[in-house]
Amino acid sequence: MRKFDPWPVFFKREWNRNWPFLVGFAITGIIVTKFSLSLTEEDAKNSPFVQRHKKH
Repeated sequence: MRKFDPWPVFFKREWNRNWPFLVGFAITGIIVTKFSLSLTEEDAKNSPFVQRHKKH
């Protein structure tokens, strides 16, 4: 006789509860990565944030 496996039930229930958070997290990560990769060294030189945090 097969034993009951609770993992599929657990993952289905948790996915139904957490998918909005996971999808939002993924979209936010994609947007941040896209903007981060589009920055150039010239942008960094002109950035007040980088100038304030630049270590000499």
